[in-house]
Amino acid sequence: IGNHTTVTEFVLLGLSDACELQMLIFLGLLLTYLLTLLGNRLIVVIILMDRHLHTPMYFFLCYFAVLEIWFTSVIFPKMLTNILTGYKTIFCLGCFLQTFLYFFLGTTEFFLLAVMSFDRYVALCNPLHYVTIMSKRVCVQLVLPSWMIGFILNIVPSFLIFQEPFCGPNIINHFFCDSFPLLELICADTSLIELLSFIEAIFTLLGTLSVTATSKEMQKAFSTCSSHITVVSLFYGSCIFMYIRSGKGDQGQDGNKVVALLNTVVTPILNPFIYNLRNRQVKQVFREQVNNKYWQTD
Repeated sequence: IGNHTTVTEFVLLGLSDACELQMLIFLGLLLTYLLTLLGNRLIVVIILMDRHLHTPMYFFLCYFAVLEIWFTSVIFPKMLTNILTGYKTIFCLGCFLQTFLYFFLGTTEFFLLAVMSFDRYVALCNPLHYVTIMSKRVCVQLVLPSWMIGFILNIVPSFLIFQEPFCGPNIINHFFCDSFPLLELICADTSLIELLSFIEAIFTLLGTLSVTATSKEMQKAFSTCSSHITVVSLFYGSCIFMYIRSGKGDQGQDGNKVVALLNTVVTPILNPFIYNLRNRQVKQVFREQVNNKYWQTD
């Protein structure tokens, strides 16, 4: 944090100021968070326990589930604590970490979605050579760059934001430390940061979306990917609406908070059911594990 910073903490306004809605919002978010954790952890456990699921597709799905757990945990615990206690403040360092981790993990998810789409394209369009093409080494080589690119693209803009002087208002009209509401509080020229953020958003969102869309278009069994397309549409649509827009004055308002709920609340809870729990092989493994536990206990 820069030497000229006089603001030591920020105030997150949250989803609503209505006192009568706070407990309802808290219970709804808590239930959503617990279901998200349970669903994604269940997927990780099932995939790790059964060797029949040790394939490239489930390898990527396992990493995606882990990412979803971390991604939601960046937002939910602090948001739930603020609602429950009534104290809506967050220290500058905590705000910096939340901003960086949110965009780092989110960017990584976009690149992993593109990798998953490419994997399905190879499996459906080149099944005879699928095992050879998508070897364990190749899978690791596709996952690791997703993490590295996510880190590299976001560390510089996040660091620059918190090197700027915050010497005025400290109220963020959002439920987490999003970058654009923070830019509104900087009392200095933020054109460089805005340009870097815009370039990053274009490269991440439109770049990975083009790979995903091209892979889906070229797949022979396009109808089998409708669930994946639903999640991708929600995830990409909400982020494009929020981050590929000119100017910063429109960001962080109530409409943006509603849209932000799509990629922070809705899609993480849908992913376990869309990608895994509706899958016949996963359901079969789950039933077998439950039956084994039941008979052992009995």
